[in-house]
Amino acid sequence: MASSFWNRFFSGLVFLCFGFLGLITSPAEAAIKNYQFDVQVKNVSRLCHAKSIVTVNGRFPGPTIYVREGDRVVINVTNHAQYNMSIHWHGLKQYRNGWADGPAYITQCPIQTGSSYTYDFNVTGQRGTLWWHAHILWLRATVYGAIVIMPEQGTLFPFPQPYREAEIILGEWWNVDVEEFVKKANNLGLAPNTSDAHTINGKPGPLFPCSEKHTFVMEVEQGKTYLLRIINAALNDELFFAIAGHNLTVVEVDAVYTKPFTTQAILIAPGQTTNVLVQANQASGRYFMATRPFMDAPVPIDNKTATGIFQYRGIPNTVLPSLPQLPASNDTSFALSYGKKLKSLNTPNFPANVPLKVDRKLFYTIGFGKEPCPTCLNGTRFVASLNNISFEMPLVGLLQAHYFNLKGVFKTDFPDRPQTPFNYTGYQPFTVETHPFHLHGYNFFVVGTGIGNFDPAKDPANYNLVDPVERNTVGVPTGGWTAIRFRADNPGVWFMHCHLELHTGWGLKTAFVVEDGPGSDQSVLPVPKDLPPC
Repeated sequence: MASSFWNRFFSGLVFLCFGFLGLITSPAEAAIKNYQFDVQVKNVSRLCHAKSIVTVNGRFPGPTIYVREGDRVVINVTNHAQYNMSIHWHGLKQYRNGWADGPAYITQCPIQTGSSYTYDFNVTGQRGTLWWHAHILWLRATVYGAIVIMPEQGTLFPFPQPYREAEIILGEWWNVDVEEFVKKANNLGLAPNTSDAHTINGKPGPLFPCSEKHTFVMEVEQGKTYLLRIINAALNDELFFAIAGHNLTVVEVDAVYTKPFTTQAILIAPGQTTNVLVQANQASGRYFMATRPFMDAPVPIDNKTATGIFQYRGIPNTVLPSLPQLPASNDTSFALSYGKKLKSLNTPNFPANVPLKVDRKLFYTIGFGKEPCPTCLNGTRFVASLNNISFEMPLVGLLQAHYFNLKGVFKTDFPDRPQTPFNYTGYQPFTVETHPFHLHGYNFFVVGTGIGNFDPAKDPANYNLVDPVERNTVGVPTGGWTAIRFRADNPGVWFMHCHLELHTGWGLKTAFVVEDGPGSDQSVLPVPKDLPPC
């Protein structure tokens, strides 16, 4: 599963703690929501360029899944495209049911062209905004959509009830075939090109050429409050988002309610979701909603601004919208202060059950380097690592190997800490940058973060163990560290990786094997009959 990573250049720090396997409760009686996903190629046009993209049901972005907490969801995916496909239901915990998680060669082999697979799972103890996306190659550039989980029947939001809701999915767009240029870049040992535009609900907005008709418009009524379910589906960029003249009140991240706070802009990393309330309380008019990247390191990015329009009812389209004041693209202070404002709601109905007892401590360093590649353009290629180990994709799903006790597929000797201590966040030839890390199958609590090297003797004293934010994807700051805690109460094999697709492809990933517990309800569910063959 992994090979030794020869170069010791590091750009971040992740420190994780988790507890023993606990009791998993069974879901209550629930409705069954059925969906059919047809993966198919469609011709589309953006930025004066036409090309074929992979879609679900011919839609870009793909269809939204609407469910209620406690529902059972059955999604049949049929692959009509020329690429193998798997789909991940990002943020759903999939209790005992890694077979429905979706990352290719981790919990399943991909769905081959002309074949189908049925994802069957329960939505247990979660409500809010999540999302789904392709989890193989760079196909999530166009294969993604929202998941909206409503609270149980008769349960209200723990914040003012909105008049209406809207999904806002932020993404990236390339004018060329994404899979082709990534394949070419990998063969040459180079980083692929940055995107040509960002998008809001698949549309770049009128600041781009040929995009007047490719603009997302949200019509609102004066005096009403709206809930925006914002998702960052971009492959490689953390993004700011704001609406000109309007404040945003953050009430949820990654399908977990937060203590509300008001801000002029949000910061959202790839893989993350953020729910905000916005009041249509300004002078009736047309206002740009806008998004552009955050990057506080000298790394090439697509720094263009995508826009949509927040338009009051009755205002003609001839009125020119105003632009919001987004933070500067390298505004580290905004990023750090925004992160500190995120806290769990922590009420009797929505408690923050932070693990206080730690059974095992893991100290992970994020690293970058180069390794020899005789066929590459410069004789080397980029590699990324955790604790000096770069992940190599297997040819068999890791969950299958674990479940059937197949030998030689993966090792369980991943080190709990770097084998050779050094200055993890000091100067290095390969530039440091922020990394959004996603853990499949779990939420975790972000109990601490800081700049510079983590100090195990001093930093834990400042952990927030009362109301830390709970989420499934967290940004490890540039030249810094993040500490998370979670309880290992979900048996199976669970992927953990950087959600920048560029870095994932270079090996910045690993997997946790969580063994079964002693009870009959603490073991991995049986293998589905239609699990794709390897």
